[in-house]
Amino acid sequence: MTDQFNRVFKRFFRWRYKNISNKTFTQILSVIVGFLAGLVSVTLKNLTYFIESLLEKGIIFSDNQLYFVIPIIGLTLVFLYVKYVHREKLEHGVSSVLFSLSRKKGILSVKQIYTPLITAPLTVGFGGSVGLLGPAVASGAAISSNFGRLLHINAKTRTLLIACASAGAIASIFQSPIAAIIFAVEVFSLDLTMLSVLPLLLASISGVLTSYFFLGEETLFYFSITEPFDIRDTLFYVLLGVGTGIASIYFTRMYFSILKFFKLFRSPKYKLLIGGLAIGAMLYFIPPLYGEGFGFINHLLEGEHIKALGKTPFDAYMENIWVVIALLFGITIFKAVAMTTTFAAGGGGGIFIPTMVMGSALGNVVAKVVNNSGLGFYISESNFTLVGMAGLIAGVIHAPLTAIFLIAEITGGYGLFIPLMITASISYLITKNAIKYNIYTRELAEKGELISHNKDKSVLAIMTLDDVLEKGFSTVSLNMSLGEMLQKSVSKSKRNIFPVLDEQQALVGVVTLDDIREFMFDSDMYDKIKVESFMNQAPEHIFYGTDSMQDVMDKFHNSGAWNLPVIKDGRYLGFISKSKLMTAYRSELINFTREDED
Repeated sequence: MTDQFNRVFKRFFRWRYKNISNKTFTQILSVIVGFLAGLVSVTLKNLTYFIESLLEKGIIFSDNQLYFVIPIIGLTLVFLYVKYVHREKLEHGVSSVLFSLSRKKGILSVKQIYTPLITAPLTVGFGGSVGLLGPAVASGAAISSNFGRLLHINAKTRTLLIACASAGAIASIFQSPIAAIIFAVEVFSLDLTMLSVLPLLLASISGVLTSYFFLGEETLFYFSITEPFDIRDTLFYVLLGVGTGIASIYFTRMYFSILKFFKLFRSPKYKLLIGGLAIGAMLYFIPPLYGEGFGFINHLLEGEHIKALGKTPFDAYMENIWVVIALLFGITIFKAVAMTTTFAAGGGGGIFIPTMVMGSALGNVVAKVVNNSGLGFYISESNFTLVGMAGLIAGVIHAPLTAIFLIAEITGGYGLFIPLMITASISYLITKNAIKYNIYTRELAEKGELISHNKDKSVLAIMTLDDVLEKGFSTVSLNMSLGEMLQKSVSKSKRNIFPVLDEQQALVGVVTLDDIREFMFDSDMYDKIKVESFMNQAPEHIFYGTDSMQDVMDKFHNSGAWNLPVIKDGRYLGFISKSKLMTAYRSELINFTREDED
């Protein structure tokens, strides 16, 4: 059966190479990838909503006052799945895709196709305070990656198809094809050429059509703008931009602080217990933190803040607008905490939608404060709710164009383009100046592994030490005589550099032919001098697993050396030569910048 399958594939490949150009084939694949990513998004939505509907009907709890303990059940189910079925560390959304692009040439495991389809619905369906977009992107990207490997697609095209998968997923979830393309460009750092734009466009269209086919014209937000932009509100939109910028900085720092705190607990069970209890406590006082939060946003857009807040311990005081404002501000503060705690406790999900929830609450708070300040001002609370979402997306994700077009598309709010631009740009500028990298890219950037629009840095991010590492060097010991070295090492080696190792295989120095040239033809010196007397220290050491390729380049530049030793776990591993490094760099640069021809 396998042989027959291989023969069919070989015939297909021969036919394809003969009849379909690379560009055309990539465009066809982008349509397929967009459809599959859209299908993943629809599946995630339906699975999550099915779980939510079961819980709402009381199959698990008939007393809905106990809803705040449900998330710990979902986290427990995810924990059991990861421990006994997945058996690997749970990867999260867009960050895992960016890592695969930067370090694995776009190769994602098969497990990443179906694991998000299990962990995300369990987490979100049981009330975990995270979103579905990240899992949809991750699963779609994994499908694209493995589909590309099956069809023998090169690394560059595989990267483009992964970006197409993300565009298809976003277009399907939000029914926003333009924002989906922009997200792929901003987050995955694609160059805007016709080679990339057309496949992204096709994938985005395919994804949104898939959503329409399975879900009809069902939309996330049921809202139409009734109050157009008023030039007199400009100052308040500027104020909102500053507020969302500060909130974005808070969101990002809180995210990494909570994750760092949970690393203190080595056992996943402790993380689950502490995280589950913390989430339950937050949900008890602020119910809208439950689940994704789209219902909360819709109620705010409709002006129904009581429905948006739900049943809380403060119901007796809800007639006081400042109590409402305080609770909404509490959502702004605690959404980031609840989201990150869900992740840290072992849940699966994304950060994109929580930023929208937080932004909508903050925008609504700003509008309510202005309207109830007694100064005679009135601004549209629904409009500020929308624009607040854009401000948080622009700041947290560092994607202002995505923020502007996404909010405009999903709400039909093109009439708010000017305030969207004002708030998103201010938020982005404030956050970017305070935090250089966003949540998705920070850890990769710190390791020098981030693909960016800078081609030099992107090429270095793609390269690995294994690509340029050379191991065929003859080693010598400290106590070896010159005669022994000439007989056992120099005569049998084609290299002109010899690492000096101790008994633990640690590098203690290096010897070059230049170091022994004046003695090597004087036989009287063969037994009189030892390696220790003429060896030298290496000008720099490269540390395997720690140094990035940018670090390697810097060490060659600063030391002026042509060969540098590589150390792994304290032991000598091999050498990297500048000539091989530059050859590999040039080759990767050519592959990175070359566009396929018909």
